[in-house]
Amino acid sequence: MGLAILKVLVAAVVISFVSWLAGKKTGLAGFLTALPLSSLLALVFAQLQWSDARQSVEYAKSIFIAVPVSLLFFVPFLFAERFQLGFWTCYLSGIVLLAVGYWIHNYALKIF
Repeated sequence: MGLAILKVLVAAVVISFVSWLAGKKTGLAGFLTALPLSSLLALVFAQLQWSDARQSVEYAKSIFIAVPVSLLFFVPFLFAERFQLGFWTCYLSGIVLLAVGYWIHNYALKIF
């Protein structure tokens, strides 16, 4: 139970800090958000909890494939000004593209 509470607290602090920073220094907050902070934390937490190196390596491979695929979420935001898309249209379109990305991710995992 103690590890679960620690995981929640660390994740909450990291997310809270970066979202607060977004209001002060958008560029730095964006850079920090793009870092694999959650992946770094999750890999350590998974290894501490399960102590299974093979499982942790498979988990890391899945993350490696998922990171570029997950960028599909941001594609509508890149075209927001050109096509006069609002935030919620971009956001929901990005979610739909993430669903497509999930299928790409699953296919790529079978290859690697």
